[in-house]
Amino acid sequence: MRELSYRHALREAFDEELARDENVVLLGEEVAQYNGAYKVTEGLWEKWGAKRIVDTPISEAGFIGMGLGASMLGLRPVMELMFWSFHSVAFDQLVNNAANVRYMSGGLINCPIVVRGPANGGTNVGATHSHVPEALFAAFPGLKVCAPATPADAKGLMKTAIRDNDPVYVMENTMLYGNMGPVPEASEGDHLVPLGKADIKREGSDVTLIAHGRSVLRALEAAEILQNDHNISAEVVDLRSIRPLDQETILRSVMKTNRAVCVDESKAFGGVSGMVATLIQEHAFDSLDAPVKRVCSLDAPAIYSPHVEDEQLPNPRRIVQQVLTIA
Repeated sequence: MRELSYRHALREAFDEELARDENVVLLGEEVAQYNGAYKVTEGLWEKWGAKRIVDTPISEAGFIGMGLGASMLGLRPVMELMFWSFHSVAFDQLVNNAANVRYMSGGLINCPIVVRGPANGGTNVGATHSHVPEALFAAFPGLKVCAPATPADAKGLMKTAIRDNDPVYVMENTMLYGNMGPVPEASEGDHLVPLGKADIKREGSDVTLIAHGRSVLRALEAAEILQNDHNISAEVVDLRSIRPLDQETILRSVMKTNRAVCVDESKAFGGVSGMVATLIQEHAFDSLDAPVKRVCSLDAPAIYSPHVEDEQLPNPRRIVQQVLTIA
């Protein structure tokens, strides 16, 4: 194990998969000569050349469509959206085409693409650059969606996504790129994190906090406050994968603690936490000692003001407040 940043862990995943499979290519705005808008792809163009690391025009519909077509002919494109907020420009390609091509071809044509990039608020860049669309894409059969919270999971999920024969949309968070964490050495074996497998980031006995992406870290902060100030033991479940969803781990944890709070940076209406809450109600209702609670982003476009946006997003104080209503 070594300590790597989230950014470096992603870069290592790309480097290893570029070496493993000559069909892997990276596409996106500024991913090559400029080393990526967030320096995630730094150094890869110099190492792998312009045929494997390709700068594209500012045309999401164009390069997502190009990558989708290339994948149908055997390549494995990894395409960066500078912000996932730009997904709407390529919505037909991302949803209508990528999600359905294998089904409509009777399984004869695969679409092994990865689309990745920041999907988060909290950076004070305004409403048009702060979307978190994981719930939207998870609603379409044929698509897989994940949101890593740690450097190790960022690397392991990315490598798995690149090898998957279906479209995988990876929701990253710009506020995590500099976070450090332990990541296995290459000498320790191929580090793969399976899609559809959640992870218990903190064991607990009194309440289950269910989260993904940066919200996992906020839930862990809240768990410390609950333990230290209120003597409440919180278990933190990191979904990691939104679709497929690890129902077994969620239900097992809730059946142990008998209480659940879902933490989700999406808006409450139609968010991931709504699906998780429904799952618990349908399959673990008899184990609940209190209603399932949710902590989501407040229902307004992303707020530009730093102090106000901090309150709009899930934060430890809001999580603790919800837990105390059912403790």
